[in-house]
Amino acid sequence: MSLLGEEERRQAARDVDEDASDDGLKHPMSAKDKRAMVLLCVLYLIQGVPLGLALGSVPFLLKDHLSYSQLATFALSSYPYSLKLLWSPVVDSVFFVSIGRRKSWIIPMQLIVGTLMLYISFNVQRLMDDAAEYVYELTFVFTSLVFISATQDIAVDGWALTLLSHENLSYASTCQTIGLNTGYFASFTVFLAFNSREFTDQWGLPHLSLSAYLKFWGVASYLVTMWLLFFKKEDKEPANEADMSITGVYKTIWSICKLKHIQQLIIMHFFAKLGFAANDAATSLKMVEKGFRREELAVAVLIDFPFQIAGGWLAARWSRGDRPLRPWVIAFVPRLFFCLAGTLIVYWFPTPPISGGFFVFLIVQTVLASFSSTVQFVGISAFHTRVSDPLIGGTYMTLLNTFTNLGGTWPKWFVLKGVDLFSVATCKVTDAGTEIAVRATECVSDYGKAMCKDINGECITETDGYYIVSIVCMTFGILFLLGFIMPTARKLQELPSSVWRVKL
Repeated sequence: MSLLGEEERRQAARDVDEDASDDGLKHPMSAKDKRAMVLLCVLYLIQGVPLGLALGSVPFLLKDHLSYSQLATFALSSYPYSLKLLWSPVVDSVFFVSIGRRKSWIIPMQLIVGTLMLYISFNVQRLMDDAAEYVYELTFVFTSLVFISATQDIAVDGWALTLLSHENLSYASTCQTIGLNTGYFASFTVFLAFNSREFTDQWGLPHLSLSAYLKFWGVASYLVTMWLLFFKKEDKEPANEADMSITGVYKTIWSICKLKHIQQLIIMHFFAKLGFAANDAATSLKMVEKGFRREELAVAVLIDFPFQIAGGWLAARWSRGDRPLRPWVIAFVPRLFFCLAGTLIVYWFPTPPISGGFFVFLIVQTVLASFSSTVQFVGISAFHTRVSDPLIGGTYMTLLNTFTNLGGTWPKWFVLKGVDLFSVATCKVTDAGTEIAVRATECVSDYGKAMCKDINGECITETDGYYIVSIVCMTFGILFLLGFIMPTARKLQELPSSVWRVKL
């Protein structure tokens, strides 16, 4: 069943032929595009640092003090990155002509990011030492940091559409992958390793505190901002784009959302990542809970980093043809398989210390799983770049990326809550030779285990909700892939660029 009328199908055939001819002509990348790619990588790097803290290392540091339900509360700090569509029209429409459409937002946002990181660095010890009491303040502070980073992302996404030439637009997603992953893994893997006393003492390296790390990146944000302000000029954009009002952008968003193929794409994005939700949100936390040291996890992910960069580059090349969604769809199968593998690894996790062979197996599993994830990320980002209307580039890209990000964010709270909800644990206490059982859901967390130990008890987990949540997520993922994603993606990638435009 076609999504197009007869005339639209004829136009589609003509546009596909034109796209195919354009893809057949391979041109070397210009020096201007290379400089643009470096700039985009740096800007995305600045975004990746706070995201790596909020979504990566800080939850692991809090794991020793909070239950999964409390971690679910902190996980709300990642939501602004997925809801940036709500204020993206303001970013696209309000700016100073003398500074530039995108720089008008990137410069102040980076200054605020730097200031916030410096503020957190002077208060982080108080917040982290008694995290259970300050969980809401921690959530608010990191939510603010992610909110500002998300606002910067809107401007950078829009700038990418005009910085790069048309034939190299697919590399915008490569820049995003390299920049975001570098910042994310610096804040996640590198920081966790150097924050571990055991790791730094073993290798004779200086210990890195969270406060010092935040100070460093706060200053780095200031320096990048100064370079942008004084040494980088932004090209002027067409007058009709610059004159678009905020109301006009919101109306355009509504017009885009009314397109039938956009509605199908939104539904696909909203549920596509549910199959991976339990694995992404809880598997690493569970391994740490079972004795996998944080620095070992950091080393595993650090080894994985170059493979993610290579995956981003390859996926960008695979997505340049007339079927840009093919890598995204194909990567679903191995990614679901590695989610199952991750669940089984948690189930059969050996008693520490783990052997070298098992550690190598974990690294291989991590590399292959993240490679498939990177292929999906770059593939879908390249598709978004391809179909976005440059006239409202920031908003169109943000609209599509919002539902992609939201699809991976909204299940996290439910997954972490579900782990506690479906878990049944018993704190067994022996008093004068008599065994007393105290049932407590929080006994599955490190905090609950510590409380049980304080009363000379032992935590016995009878049912681990992690496995229940994992099975539900993976089952839905398989059914949704076969029943909706595969046929819908096949139709969407065959549509010509013209049908993704709206009349302004």
